Amino acid sequence: MATVYANINPGILNWARERSQLSLSMLADKLNITEDKLEAWESGDKPPTFKQAQNFASKTHIPFGYLYLQTPPDEELPLPDLRTVGGEQPQRPSAELIDIVQIILQRQQWYLEYLHDQELDESPHIKRFNTRTPVATVVNDMRQTLGVAAHPERGSWEEYFRLLIHKIEDAGILVMRQADMGHFTRPLSVAEFRGFAIYDPIAPVIFINQADAPSARLFTLIHELAHIWIGQSGISDAKPTTQRQEEILCNAIAAEFLVPENEFEQHWRELEDWRRNAAVLEAHFHVSKWVIARRAQSLGKITIQQYQQYVDDLREQYRRREKNSGGPTYYTTKKGHLSERFSRALVSETLSGRVLLREAGQLLGMKPHNITKYARELGI
Repeated sequence: MATVYANINPGILNWARERSQLSLSMLADKLNITEDKLEAWESGDKPPTFKQAQNFASKTHIPFGYLYLQTPPDEELPLPDLRTVGGEQPQRPSAELIDIVQIILQRQQWYLEYLHDQELDESPHIKRFNTRTPVATVVNDMRQTLGVAAHPERGSWEEYFRLLIHKIEDAGILVMRQADMGHFTRPLSVAEFRGFAIYDPIAPVIFINQADAPSARLFTLIHELAHIWIGQSGISDAKPTTQRQEEILCNAIAAEFLVPENEFEQHWRELEDWRRNAAVLEAHFHVSKWVIARRAQSLGKITIQQYQQYVDDLREQYRRREKNSGGPTYYTTKKGHLSERFSRALVSETLSGRVLLREAGQLLGMKPHNITKYARELGI
């Protein structure tokens, strides 16, 4: 039987590989071919077979039809890109970042239409401020709206994190979390982004990159909440070195919300090893050591290098724990990651017959026949 070669544009192959952030050796290994053969495909010296081209599209996570385009499609992030690398915006977002933003936007659009059907009005809590508003004004308004004090008087920072998510969702803001694109082979990169906010006067959404260390997610949550409060969508890396005005403001809001400056100054001690402060302040403010280190850096108590080394150590500790520990059940994880408010609305509409099982399964990222099990987890 004659070999059928794919009459594709070889120039698209290099674009697709770089879009997936794969080196020649990494992609060749995934395709089970040599690097020389992959280079020959990309240069146009020898085309892949039709089956090989299909496999290439699958491994690089692009539609097969893209391989026949004359030029790469113009893929832009549908949200403002607020990230910075060396003071400049990153040039090319990964396929995973583009895909997760599109998925969350689809969920947000469904929920917005659902709220319109319920004839719900705009939230009175958001977009009351802008980038010129003093940090203390925004922080005080956020605390008053959520009904929380400057910091908890008891409990762990993990409990505080869950409480804040509950309070934020009660205020009408969806909180979604995810670590990968449904499979560990397509993880979301923490180096690329920590979270994003979708501002909408009726259905705002916060997304947190769950691949990040748990102790870092608390800061990201409030950073993205600050974006909602000033009425601005955007993708963030929440770096302390950012030069963007809106990111500087949201970092400052998150820091003051979680660890008030005046109280921090009262409890900080100048020690030979500054890290001895972390456990004491963690117990006082009931936030993570990561947040304490971030606050110490923002107030000039430690250098950016000391901060980075400390959080790198915390992240490595988290990786080791994750590797050796079991996790929660599939449905419990889904409930926490998908936004319970969103899940209850969609599953209830599905069980009532107003939403097709197929559509609900796509929005929830699960097989349609599992939705009834998920409903039981939600208590519906």
